[in-house]
Amino acid sequence: MNNEILMKNLRCIPDFPIKGINFRDVTTLFKNPECIQIMVDELYELYKDKGITKIVGIESRGFVIAAALAIKLGAGIVLCRKPGKLPAETVQESYEKEYGTDTIEIHKDAIEETDVVLLHDDLLATGGTMKAAYNLVKKFNPKDIYVNFIIEITDEGLHGRDIFDKDTDIKTLITV
Repeated sequence: MNNEILMKNLRCIPDFPIKGINFRDVTTLFKNPECIQIMVDELYELYKDKGITKIVGIESRGFVIAAALAIKLGAGIVLCRKPGKLPAETVQESYEKEYGTDTIEIHKDAIEETDVVLLHDDLLATGGTMKAAYNLVKKFNPKDIYVNFIIEITDEGLHGRDIFDKDTDIKTLITV
């Protein structure tokens, strides 16, 4: 898709968080109302006919567009957070990162078998967090699961989508 306005407003910060990484900063998209409108409109067009009933936003940048899109699709929103942030009983999934293990969780009563779920996060790089979220949502046996990102990074030898099964429906708005 690579909308020209989104591309023009996407900030790249060289050598962050470490030397050699070009950090793609979505906060410049979030502060611009035109960019938010474009992202929500493009995502709406992708998912308006999929019967989405829940959108799982991944902590924390994933919450922004997930909430706006949920309103437009008439869907509920589910927060996927780090441990200890959700007040009720949760279900967890741990995953390996390049420098250790991390865990994410959602409320135990967040998703039903009748739900069609869209998982949303800001960025696909290595894919570890989203793959864990995907595995977590699969435990609920929803009718269907879709995966979406604002940005997919492929220009730094990253192939995050490769860790997902080939039949996983993954869409991104920007590929760099």
